[in-house]
Amino acid sequence: MSVLVATDLDRTMIYSQPAMGEAQFAALDTVCVEIYRDAPLSYMTTTAVQLLAHLADEVPVIPTTTRTPDQYERIALPGGPFRYAVASNGGRILVDGADDPAWRHQIERVVSASGAGLDEVLTELRTRIDDSWVKSLRIADDLFCYLVVEPAAQPHEFLPAWQDWCAAHGWTASQQGRKIYATPRSVTKSAAIAEVRRRLVDDGTIGTDAQLYAAGDGWLDADLLEIADHAIRPRHGELELLGWTTPGLTVTAETGALAGVEILEWLHARCSVRPASDPAHPSARAVGTS
Repeated sequence: MSVLVATDLDRTMIYSQPAMGEAQFAALDTVCVEIYRDAPLSYMTTTAVQLLAHLADEVPVIPTTTRTPDQYERIALPGGPFRYAVASNGGRILVDGADDPAWRHQIERVVSASGAGLDEVLTELRTRIDDSWVKSLRIADDLFCYLVVEPAAQPHEFLPAWQDWCAAHGWTASQQGRKIYATPRSVTKSAAIAEVRRRLVDDGTIGTDAQLYAAGDGWLDADLLEIADHAIRPRHGELELLGWTTPGLTVTAETGALAGVEILEWLHARCSVRPASDPAHPSARAVGTS
């Protein structure tokens, strides 16, 4: 079966200790997959590591993230190196780890024609925030911005009002835990994945009838889940809080890092991935010829 898998990373495939929860982190056998400022930051369970590596060995897997390329490169993601990855929420397509300038130029043209510029957004945003609840305002890839906040101190009226302003100016605002993103509406994971899919069809890697399987937990994943032939989200995160659904969507029974395992098991089953013990699997053949 010809398939393509696109998956979000943070809180879908990889998890910080707070995202797992103390009890789950203590109970699970985990592997650190990201170091930041000389400290471990993101983890996967050992089962998830094996499942993702095996899945990537069998079918094209496209890591699809809101992280910038530099942030993405911090992750030692099982199954790599990946031929394609989508970063900056669709603002970048990475080919064998290198930025595709043609795609970036196309994105910049579309953004400039579709709404407010980043400088205008930043100017407006700064009038709405203060340091009593905002820890930092960050610019990502000269394309979008996000706040790091203290949710308990965040004014209840901020997000709805900010979402209204963004919607009127061609942008989208969404909150994922301690981060509040403002992104151009024209920059989406779904558009970047459609471009990657086109390239994989053109070079014969997948057939024209290849089905897209997608996974994600946040509002910035919603457009990707909507265009997928088959989609799954965890029972946690922004989409769970919103009660978001789309026809045919699967929602995990588990939460936290166990949801990541469940998502990978679901992908294995739906994509008809052979078990590693199957004699036809490359790893089994390698053992047999050693």
